[in-house]
Amino acid sequence: MGAADDQGRMITEYKLLSTANVSDGLDRVGIAGTPHGIGPLWDSCHKIVGPAATLKLVPVGEAEESPVLGTLEAVKRGNPGDVLVIDQGGRMDVNSYGGVAGFTTRQFGLVGCVIDGVTRDIDEYKDLNLPVYGRGFIQQSIRNRCACAGYEIEVQLGGVLVRPGDLIMADENGVCVVPRDKMADVLKFAQLFKSIEDTIVEQVRRGVDPVEAHDRVRYDMMTKAGSEISS
Repeated sequence: MGAADDQGRMITEYKLLSTANVSDGLDRVGIAGTPHGIGPLWDSCHKIVGPAATLKLVPVGEAEESPVLGTLEAVKRGNPGDVLVIDQGGRMDVNSYGGVAGFTTRQFGLVGCVIDGVTRDIDEYKDLNLPVYGRGFIQQSIRNRCACAGYEIEVQLGGVLVRPGDLIMADENGVCVVPRDKMADVLKFAQLFKSIEDTIVEQVRRGVDPVEAHDRVRYDMMTKAGSEISS
């Protein structure tokens, strides 16, 4: 099995988890991969999982390239199944994306967009069935309000480093960033912890004292790196 096949298998398995599970896996491996304050921009916005295709936006004057053309270039350079990641530095006063960019994202096979900033055209994303996550919404155009500082480069989401190809997962709980070379380790622990929690729920359902059910698996300690895990 090649590296691409192996990554595809892991992405399929990540889709069966939540970002809460993956956050626990990140904790266990000792990775800070959980940006805060970025979430779905409407209630039915569905989960997205895929490698990062990155874009960096900066204030006008800090770069020369148009943010519109830069965004389209970032999408073109992505691969089907990727997640467009836009680093706008958490700005809440300048748009980061838009309906035409969203249509192009869908047309090129990317599965969604995660923004450290705000965006407009929520109605168009809904019509496209294109999940978009961010810090909020705005009505103004992106044009002449920021600039593109690059794509296919290292960026950040809420202070969390994102490299092209790192795994991005987003759902109603928030966003997780898993370094590409740690995908297998984080997945292993995320699956284990989900299994343990499912077992606790089943035991409580059968009448086991909930404190005892948690103590049996040392629940408070299981995400601490190096601690013993009881399953």
